[in-house]
Amino acid sequence: MSFVRTVLGDVSPSDLGPTDYHEHLFQASPLLAGDELDDEPSSQAETALLFEAGITAMVEATPVGLGRDPAAVARISAATGMRVVATTGAHRAAHYGPDHPLASWSEAQLAARFLADLVDGCPARDVGTASEDHGRGTAVALDPSGRPVRAGLLKAGLGYWSIGPFERRVLGAVAAAHRSSGAPVMVHLEHGSAAHEVLDLLAADAVAAGRVVLAHADRNPDPGLHVELAQRGAYLGYDGMARHRDRPDSALIELIEAVCGQGMTDHLLLGGDVARRSRYVGYGGMPGMAYLPNRFLPRLRTHLGPDVVRRILVDAPARVLAWGTSG
Repeated sequence: MSFVRTVLGDVSPSDLGPTDYHEHLFQASPLLAGDELDDEPSSQAETALLFEAGITAMVEATPVGLGRDPAAVARISAATGMRVVATTGAHRAAHYGPDHPLASWSEAQLAARFLADLVDGCPARDVGTASEDHGRGTAVALDPSGRPVRAGLLKAGLGYWSIGPFERRVLGAVAAAHRSSGAPVMVHLEHGSAAHEVLDLLAADAVAAGRVVLAHADRNPDPGLHVELAQRGAYLGYDGMARHRDRPDSALIELIEAVCGQGMTDHLLLGGDVARRSRYVGYGGMPGMAYLPNRFLPRLRTHLGPDVVRRILVDAPARVLAWGTSG
């Protein structure tokens, strides 16, 4: 029987309900100085707003070394009712910098850390914190019931048309952890680039495209390309709503309509990836994570109907987040 691994334990895929495939509750990066997500009450308030707006599950997409707090995520999940899938893996190199301890790890060390997060539990202190020792000798994070908090998703990140030595080690480590566990894989595509290329690399490491989410695919809003990627089996993560400096929400709706019109509805996912304290209502900013259900989804339902929205928001996440399935 397949399952989805959440921070409060394994659940049936059918229990997820409407799912936001990509958000962050805790995150710190040199690329986002001053916009850190590091306050538990504020992140809980933001999560509660998303849950009250009708989203009942989410992926917390912060990987290793960027300020993860798995125990706090579990507390937020328990307090709000939101089912949360935590993430292991690593982002693209620019988020760490040359002095970050993770940058010097070998592929084998990375794979061991990622697999331990999935199977044994995430460390209570993230890699790179003052008292962390490469994840060894650090207590495992516990949920409010005293159980280990385990990750349910593997993540890798790429630069813009760039896969450097660190990113290549991470991809290899993610593939190894996937082969050992059956956990799903998410890949950050910078501006939507290198999608076919990363699927090729993962396929060479025995990761089927049907187990892969291509995050930010919509940052390159090319419906023909997206149909090609979906035909390979990959899931396309769309999270560009409320980014009006780049393009209006109508452009994303048109992209979804075009890809669905080619029969690829079942390979689309939606998320906000709001990811900044200045953009979270819980931290005093806007538009907040609830922009997705409150502002974007009503327009999408008007254009495509409730059945299409259900297939994107409920059915597709339930498939791809389940461990050990072919997608």
